[in-house]
Amino acid sequence: MTRIERPFDLTRLEDEWLEADGFGGFASGTVGTLRTRRYHALLLSATRAPGGRMVLVNGVEAWLEAGGQRYPLSMQRYVPDVIYPDLSASLVGFDTMPWPTWRIQCESFGVVKAEVFVSKATCETVLRWRLAGALAAAAAAETNALVLKVRPLLSGRDYHALHHENGAFNFDAHTSDDRSCVNWQPYGDLPVIHAATDGVYTHAPDWYRHFCYVREQERGLDFSEDLATPGVFSFDLNERDAVMILSASSATECAHARATTKPSATHATELARLEQERRTGLGSRLQRSADAYVVSRNEGRTILAGFPWFTDWGRDTFIAMRGLLIATNRLDETAAILLEWSGTLSEGMLPNRFPDYGDTPEYNSVDASLWFIVAVHDYLATGHANAGTRARLQQAADAILTGYTNGTRFNIQASTGDGLLSAGIPGVQLTWMDAKVGDWVVTPRIGKPVEVQALWINALRIAATWNPRWQSPAERASQAFQQRFVDPATQALFDNIDVDHVRGAIDRSIRPNQIFAVGGLPFPLLDGAAARAVLAQVEAQLLTPLGLRTLAPTDPAYRGHYGGSPLQRDGAYHQGTVWPWLLGPFVDAWLRVHGNTAETRAQARARFLDPLYAHLDHAGLDHLCEIADGDAPHAPAGTPFQAWSLGELLRVENLLARLEPIAA
Repeated sequence: MTRIERPFDLTRLEDEWLEADGFGGFASGTVGTLRTRRYHALLLSATRAPGGRMVLVNGVEAWLEAGGQRYPLSMQRYVPDVIYPDLSASLVGFDTMPWPTWRIQCESFGVVKAEVFVSKATCETVLRWRLAGALAAAAAAETNALVLKVRPLLSGRDYHALHHENGAFNFDAHTSDDRSCVNWQPYGDLPVIHAATDGVYTHAPDWYRHFCYVREQERGLDFSEDLATPGVFSFDLNERDAVMILSASSATECAHARATTKPSATHATELARLEQERRTGLGSRLQRSADAYVVSRNEGRTILAGFPWFTDWGRDTFIAMRGLLIATNRLDETAAILLEWSGTLSEGMLPNRFPDYGDTPEYNSVDASLWFIVAVHDYLATGHANAGTRARLQQAADAILTGYTNGTRFNIQASTGDGLLSAGIPGVQLTWMDAKVGDWVVTPRIGKPVEVQALWINALRIAATWNPRWQSPAERASQAFQQRFVDPATQALFDNIDVDHVRGAIDRSIRPNQIFAVGGLPFPLLDGAAARAVLAQVEAQLLTPLGLRTLAPTDPAYRGHYGGSPLQRDGAYHQGTVWPWLLGPFVDAWLRVHGNTAETRAQARARFLDPLYAHLDHAGLDHLCEIADGDAPHAPAGTPFQAWSLGELLRVENLLARLEPIAA
């Protein structure tokens, strides 16, 4: 959990929290209640889980009226950079356990406690405000009128877009017969927004204009938005705590599932109890955070690559699930996801991505299918699979290897010359280093990339355990790898050979991809002096406290800062930017080289994992970021909540807890 108490660094006000609903929707915001991204919202629903995400309720303007004074309980930022009202002086505490909770000082009256959580059982966002300290005593004595006012701020837009004042917005409010629920439908093709409360609603339509989202501004994108507010809710805190439950009628099958005859406060209390029990049952802090990424797709399950803007990506799913699910013993979900993805096989390939809208997957990755086989290996090693599941997964792996051997899309084919896997055509990015701007593929890596060979050989060796057909190709490719990838000048590995399909052309760029020949996969390709040389080069030039750089700082193409316009950001994405998920294979390699003993495990935890644990209290709270600057102080960037970053930390945490030595 993350706990912040006064006095605290005011820069922490823009650290972010996340509450996911299990269908692709979520609520998210900042410690200071400011929305700094277009994705920050209290009700963001997936209309076609996990895609079709729509922002419905962006936030609220909340304040307390007491003793003739008005005390803000939320704050907003407006263009050009005006914060009003300013909550920073009165915010005295924030905690993410069991969910985001604020403590706000209202001068001599005392403290208001505000909280928000999303119920996984019903996909509802629950907001609650209660009195503490002197305020509670004053309410009990009824010496002051304590009135909470809440104005919901609505849009009704795609979560990638922005909203602006327009005449088509429908402010009409429809109230239930008992006046316990107010409903709005901003635009006719959107879900209906429900606000169930124990307060009194007053219809007062208005526009709040020119909200400023500074993270979007930093990313070189549009950053100003107008939001509509249909009215204001009033709550008498002298009588009871205030409750508002937000839901959307058609976002998912479970949305707005509450019994309408039940008082809002009672329903909120029951949801809080059930949600707290569910979270406690998940286990550790990391396991609770991991649960956010596991969501529904069709009748099955999948893993979102990250929040707030990623959907489910094949490569990310199979890498992340090794820690998020397999290492945490969530094996039924592991099987469901692997089986769901295995049904999307086409020409020996699994898709790398499902789009936000539509069901047509994108087959544009050479490594996603190989990572699938690695995940199958880890899952089958648990002994959890029944005979039918085992057979289906092994059949899928065989189909992938057959497709890759014979040749499939994008010139992906096992080379007849050395048995290594060749891939790539101009204009398409196939490896995990996949940045592309317009027609510019930043790191094309056409040829035989080093980590693709490590995955290919591992996949062949894995499949050979049940199908002897793959034993000879595995041995042949392994021998070719040892002969062709070692750089005589450094004894480390080339990043790519036969570049652009030119026999003998090599890429000596110092990148982290070579680490997979030593760690991160079931079968290392190198040992002894060769493994030490790879580890030494990666540790000396690429290791940072938050992960591995994607390019050595000595390279002329190195970019130490990730920021600016989309062109600038994508140009730096794999040209020096740090990726936390790469610490997983690095730690695995480090232990293989230095030996897996109690002493080395303690050293690895202190050196490599402690900085990641510390990062859980910054940026994306209780989670790990997608990327960070290559240059110190390695400021976090990209998505603040990234599945494979957290997944690899969980996998390595499980690795370090093992008592048996790792196979050399």
